[in-house]
Amino acid sequence: MTVRLPSRYEDLDPAFRGRLRPNRPLLELVQRAHRAMSISGGIRFLPIYGRSGTGKSSAARELATHLPEAKVVELSRAAIISEATLLQEIRTAIGRRNQPSLLIAVVDQYEERVAESSSVPTQFVERLSLLDRGELRQTPVLFLWLTTSRDFQQDLAAATSRNERILLAGDFELMGPEQTEWAEIVEETFAFHNQEQPLADFEVLRTNIDEVADVAPTLGATIEAVGELLGHQASSLQDLSQYQVVMLWPVTDGHRITRVSAFTNARDGYKLDWNAFYRELNEEDRRTLPLSELNRARLYFDVRLVPIAAADLHPLCRKLDDPDFVPSPSYLDRFEKSHFFSIVNETWNPATFAPMRERDSDRATKAREWYEGGITDQPTALGRRIAKCLTALGLNADHERTIKSPHATVRADIAVDRKESQQTTCIVELKVFSTEGTRPSSIKDAIRTTLKRHAQFAGFLGRQ
Repeated sequence: MTVRLPSRYEDLDPAFRGRLRPNRPLLELVQRAHRAMSISGGIRFLPIYGRSGTGKSSAARELATHLPEAKVVELSRAAIISEATLLQEIRTAIGRRNQPSLLIAVVDQYEERVAESSSVPTQFVERLSLLDRGELRQTPVLFLWLTTSRDFQQDLAAATSRNERILLAGDFELMGPEQTEWAEIVEETFAFHNQEQPLADFEVLRTNIDEVADVAPTLGATIEAVGELLGHQASSLQDLSQYQVVMLWPVTDGHRITRVSAFTNARDGYKLDWNAFYRELNEEDRRTLPLSELNRARLYFDVRLVPIAAADLHPLCRKLDDPDFVPSPSYLDRFEKSHFFSIVNETWNPATFAPMRERDSDRATKAREWYEGGITDQPTALGRRIAKCLTALGLNADHERTIKSPHATVRADIAVDRKESQQTTCIVELKVFSTEGTRPSSIKDAIRTTLKRHAQFAGFLGRQ
């Protein structure tokens, strides 16, 4: 699979550009200039200094997203040199109908991209002074010149000496987003350009991004460094383990359905969402847990967290002490339609996915009373009965199976053999808790325990 982490504005998906965060100092300065130009007319000029990678191009070109009355156009090389070409590009950008009340013309680091006479930029700014009194005196145009050179910015500002009125500011520096926001911006950019897959799915964690951001000078440099890290992280994990791990969590109402589902990508078969799990960790967890190894286990075992309605289990789990009890075919049919069964049976179809919903009924009320009445004290009996139901539906399932690897041993509450699958064994961990135990912190702790157990099983983590 090809992954993308674009670091330049030109490489961003056009649909993503409108999601860029506004640069507040620049936005406010442009708004003030617009008000002044609306009163006195004429044009304005702003040379913008910023280090490479601070987001000058993105901030300038996306001003129209945050100023609906404005239009942004990037001037060509020819427009910098020729007054006729400049006027033509300005007239074309303004158009004949639906004219913007403010045109923002951007010169993007001209001095870095062409090797012309050093006098050309100065001549361009002096030309603006003449146009402000001539053909553009009634046209509200704000010219932005982006540069990575302080000296060049000063030269541009000095070139307005014939008409200081047009100079909006001579020493404006664009700082870019706060460093504390860089990791989130990197993750958001990557997810959008890769079908909403998080960087964690490629073994790059928030802690890795933070480490890069701590030493990188700019956001752009951070993105480039994370991109390099991403390239080095390609591993054999793409060849998944022969085991799949499914955590089965009974729920009794819509509130708990939401809580469990919030830790997953439900439409994608309730795959465990690392970012949701990470957000629930406290600072000590983030500092002390072997997060890289836990994430590797999540990927290697294709870990899922699947809610199941207690109402779908209750009629199947009568007379748990009777090994000869046979559930009704109608109840088995309902169980066969559950999300859990389709995942274990590998018949999950995201195109027909419908979220689990709370349904008020006598059946749901009785199931809630059953679940809260002490059945959670019998997880082994529940696992045995669920395995029997899976077998009745044609799967090869048993309960309390011990599975060994060269590194550790795990006990599957339910084990389902799938000989024709790449993942030949599905390990089901039955998370049977009281309804009060279905809190985000409890779900987080259960996930952490499962990931740690299987990280040890795979040898990613030593026994402690």
